[in-house]
Amino acid sequence: MAQDTHRQFKDRLYGQFARIGKALSSPHRLEILELLAQSERTVESLAAEIGVSLANASQHLQVLRQAALVESRKDGLFVYYRLAGTEVFDLSKVLRTVAEGRLAEFERLVREHFGARDDAEAVPMGELLKRARSKRVVILDTRPASEYVAGHIPGAISVPVDDLKRRLQELTKGKEYVAYCRGPYCVYADRAVELLQANGRRARRLLDGFPEWRAAGLPVASGAEPGGLK
Repeated sequence: MAQDTHRQFKDRLYGQFARIGKALSSPHRLEILELLAQSERTVESLAAEIGVSLANASQHLQVLRQAALVESRKDGLFVYYRLAGTEVFDLSKVLRTVAEGRLAEFERLVREHFGARDDAEAVPMGELLKRARSKRVVILDTRPASEYVAGHIPGAISVPVDDLKRRLQELTKGKEYVAYCRGPYCVYADRAVELLQANGRRARRLLDGFPEWRAAGLPVASGAEPGGLK
């Protein structure tokens, strides 16, 4: 193979890799991928969630679509977006892992936001699986109800964090609760644990979130009603 032909191949090859890197070079687009790891979403709901205009959200989605990271479907007047595959979530998780291990600013930012958060007190996924199967714990999904319906840990009860205070009477004090949400840096589970503990309940949070649970190949349920682990 001629040297110049090989050079052209390498340039084009790494150019394809760079397309992915360029698509991931926006904080808003990374957040969109995290939201789509929970469930498919409309442009309108994504724009409202990340605090940008509808036009801006649409532009971000087009960049992600051109890089083959998201796909879409039309249902009536609405267009729904979803991750193009499980490997897209894996890519997002690798970025997070590198940031956790290499960026001191990342660690400082998390510490400032969550305060004296103790990961040693959090429940690993394997432990939650065993405890849930033995009926020794009540699992609370603190994400929005639409994300719960799209997919959740089997047996989990949908209690969006904003509804928790109103529904405290449903959660008896004799139980142990484990709350989970969108991922390790989602605040919903932390807020739920704080509220539960302040009202006399034993509560901990899951170390990871629902996307990590699903990516680990652990059981997943969907629909509005909780189904038990087997």
